[in-house]
Amino acid sequence: MTSCIINTPLGFAKLEGDGAGISSLTILNNEAEVSKIIPETLEDAARQIDEYFKGERTQFSLKLNAHGTEFQKRVWNKLLTIPYGKTTSYLELSKELGDVKAIRAVASANGKNPLWIIVPCHRVIGSDGSLTGYAGGLSRKQWLLEHESPYKQQSLF
Repeated sequence: MTSCIINTPLGFAKLEGDGAGISSLTILNNEAEVSKIIPETLEDAARQIDEYFKGERTQFSLKLNAHGTEFQKRVWNKLLTIPYGKTTSYLELSKELGDVKAIRAVASANGKNPLWIIVPCHRVIGSDGSLTGYAGGLSRKQWLLEHESPYKQQSLF
């Protein structure tokens, strides 16, 4: 398993993976030293993440190897179907997975997503449109949704 630290507009992030795929991308809540050398197995992922933040990429094309339960993996795979710039609710997600009563389990699996932004858990909101729980913090979730929005806020000055 190789890892590196990259810098994003939302803070430092740790990227991990190997030949089997990317296993983790987590936002760090503290200062970190950016890796001077990106391991070869992570170069493509680091490039795609950079392109995403520059607004040049709307979809990742990476081999993923996230570790979790079968249910978590089902939820994470469903998250991959949410289009860039769109949102869905936890309720809608649980319906799509075939069990409306699984809403809390879906929310829990969403919160355990190890592939920040690559598997777009930030695109899941409350049924009333509210920003609800996000492991990276609600301010980051809002930033990501605004970043992906086709309607950019214009500056008056």
